[in-house]
Amino acid sequence: MLLSPILTGASGMVGRAVLLECLDHPDVEKVLMINRHPVEVRHPKLRELILADFSDLECASERLQDYNACFFCAGVSSAGKGEEEYTRLTYDLVTSFAQALHDRQPDLVFTYVSGMGTDPHGRQMWARVKGRTENKLLHMGFRDAYMFRLGMLLPERDLPMKTAWISVMYRLLKPLFPLLRRFSWATTDRKLGRAMIRVAREPQPKKILESADINRLGADGD
Repeated sequence: MLLSPILTGASGMVGRAVLLECLDHPDVEKVLMINRHPVEVRHPKLRELILADFSDLECASERLQDYNACFFCAGVSSAGKGEEEYTRLTYDLVTSFAQALHDRQPDLVFTYVSGMGTDPHGRQMWARVKGRTENKLLHMGFRDAYMFRLGMLLPERDLPMKTAWISVMYRLLKPLFPLLRRFSWATTDRKLGRAMIRVAREPQPKKILESADINRLGADGD
């Protein structure tokens, strides 16, 4: 089965990692990336849709046809945000987008990148909000849905990093990447992309995936 995913978050590190793997993968026919602002990536497989409001898909219904997966990789940091604001930018935004998409294309495989430690009953605010988001998505009624609880992402390609401190941290850690790859909580950009493509094409019994699961599912080609 050829895959045609909708993808969000292409301007960030995680979304770009998945996008580049999709563009390289022979089983991906086309990709529709949905962004608030244009992303400077060009490829014959790639289409772009600019939406200021992710929940407003009414004007784009025709462009959403013929896609069979959604890779939701957009997200914001909880740093400096209270629970109300973070809930609005995470739970409300993601679930409203997913519901609007489901209303038009329910026969999709929906994948969502949350994070290691996500827990709807956890002590940390971000973990609770993302846990609630996961639960809502899993029960929304898509053909299938998977939650990617990503730990540390080790880039093998040149990926955008939106904040200066993250860029500095990765430069300092780069010599340690071969060592860090041995830990179960770390994965690479290529494995993440391959794992998303795989779950969209091959149904998996486990719906909440930790980094070890991502590494297993994305190991092809290593």
